Amino acid sequence: MKKIFDDLSSQVSKITTERYSTSFSLGILALDASIRPAIYAIYGYVRLADEIVDSFHGYDKKQLLQRLIKDTDYALKEKISLNPILNAFQASVHSYSIDRALVDRFLASMAMDLEPMSYNDQRYKDYIVGSAEVVGLMCLQVFVKGNQQHYEELMPYAMRLGAAFQKINFLRDMREDYFTLGRIYFPNLEMEKFDDRVKASIESDIKNDFTAALVGIKKLPSCARFGVYLAYRYYCSLFNKIHKMSASDIMSKRVRIPNGYKLSIMMESYFKYKAAVL
Repeated sequence: MKKIFDDLSSQVSKITTERYSTSFSLGILALDASIRPAIYAIYGYVRLADEIVDSFHGYDKKQLLQRLIKDTDYALKEKISLNPILNAFQASVHSYSIDRALVDRFLASMAMDLEPMSYNDQRYKDYIVGSAEVVGLMCLQVFVKGNQQHYEELMPYAMRLGAAFQKINFLRDMREDYFTLGRIYFPNLEMEKFDDRVKASIESDIKNDFTAALVGIKKLPSCARFGVYLAYRYYCSLFNKIHKMSASDIMSKRVRIPNGYKLSIMMESYFKYKAAVL
């Protein structure tokens, strides 16, 4: 029975999420059980593409990404894939009518990571849209369960939250991105000029994204509101830790939030959520 393979595919996506991100795993657990498999599937697929361009050193990354693009196209057209992560993803795309253009835009940003480059303003904006904002929109289409009016209302907020998450990731991973992968995502930035003033300017931009995103989180359907709020709180705590560091510290070590502290954030967030004081 194909259901056995479909169930296995969902489990593989769930395990992938748990293996790569404690924060998102806890956030997904806070979602309504009915939508968790679809969000695991989206994260698993995004993670698969990200690993190709970020981690598979010594392999032909361009060829691997092209293969993933072709396999994605086949999976979405035929509604099946022998790759469990792709199989779970295509099922979620069809179940929630996720826009194919969002998938293509995401893959285009992944292709930008194949070659080392410094980003100007337009490339920076294009990359964030494809690598983060459209992922937020895929999840939003799951959250609203086909309600197009609600989707269009919440689109700008979902995009701002995705952008905030990605910019924080850029700050957290600056050292590895620059020294290992040859990437400088922040536009027109020369690494020798990255100082506390430049860092403060980036942080101000992130704060604006967070402020806008919280407005949208409060408007999310009840099936998703607490889970997304929890992910927001995790990233706020990461951002606050980065904010307290100097620019030179950012370039010397990768910032992490201990799992024990994540659990305390979860408890505090739950009480705020139940008391309606988000």
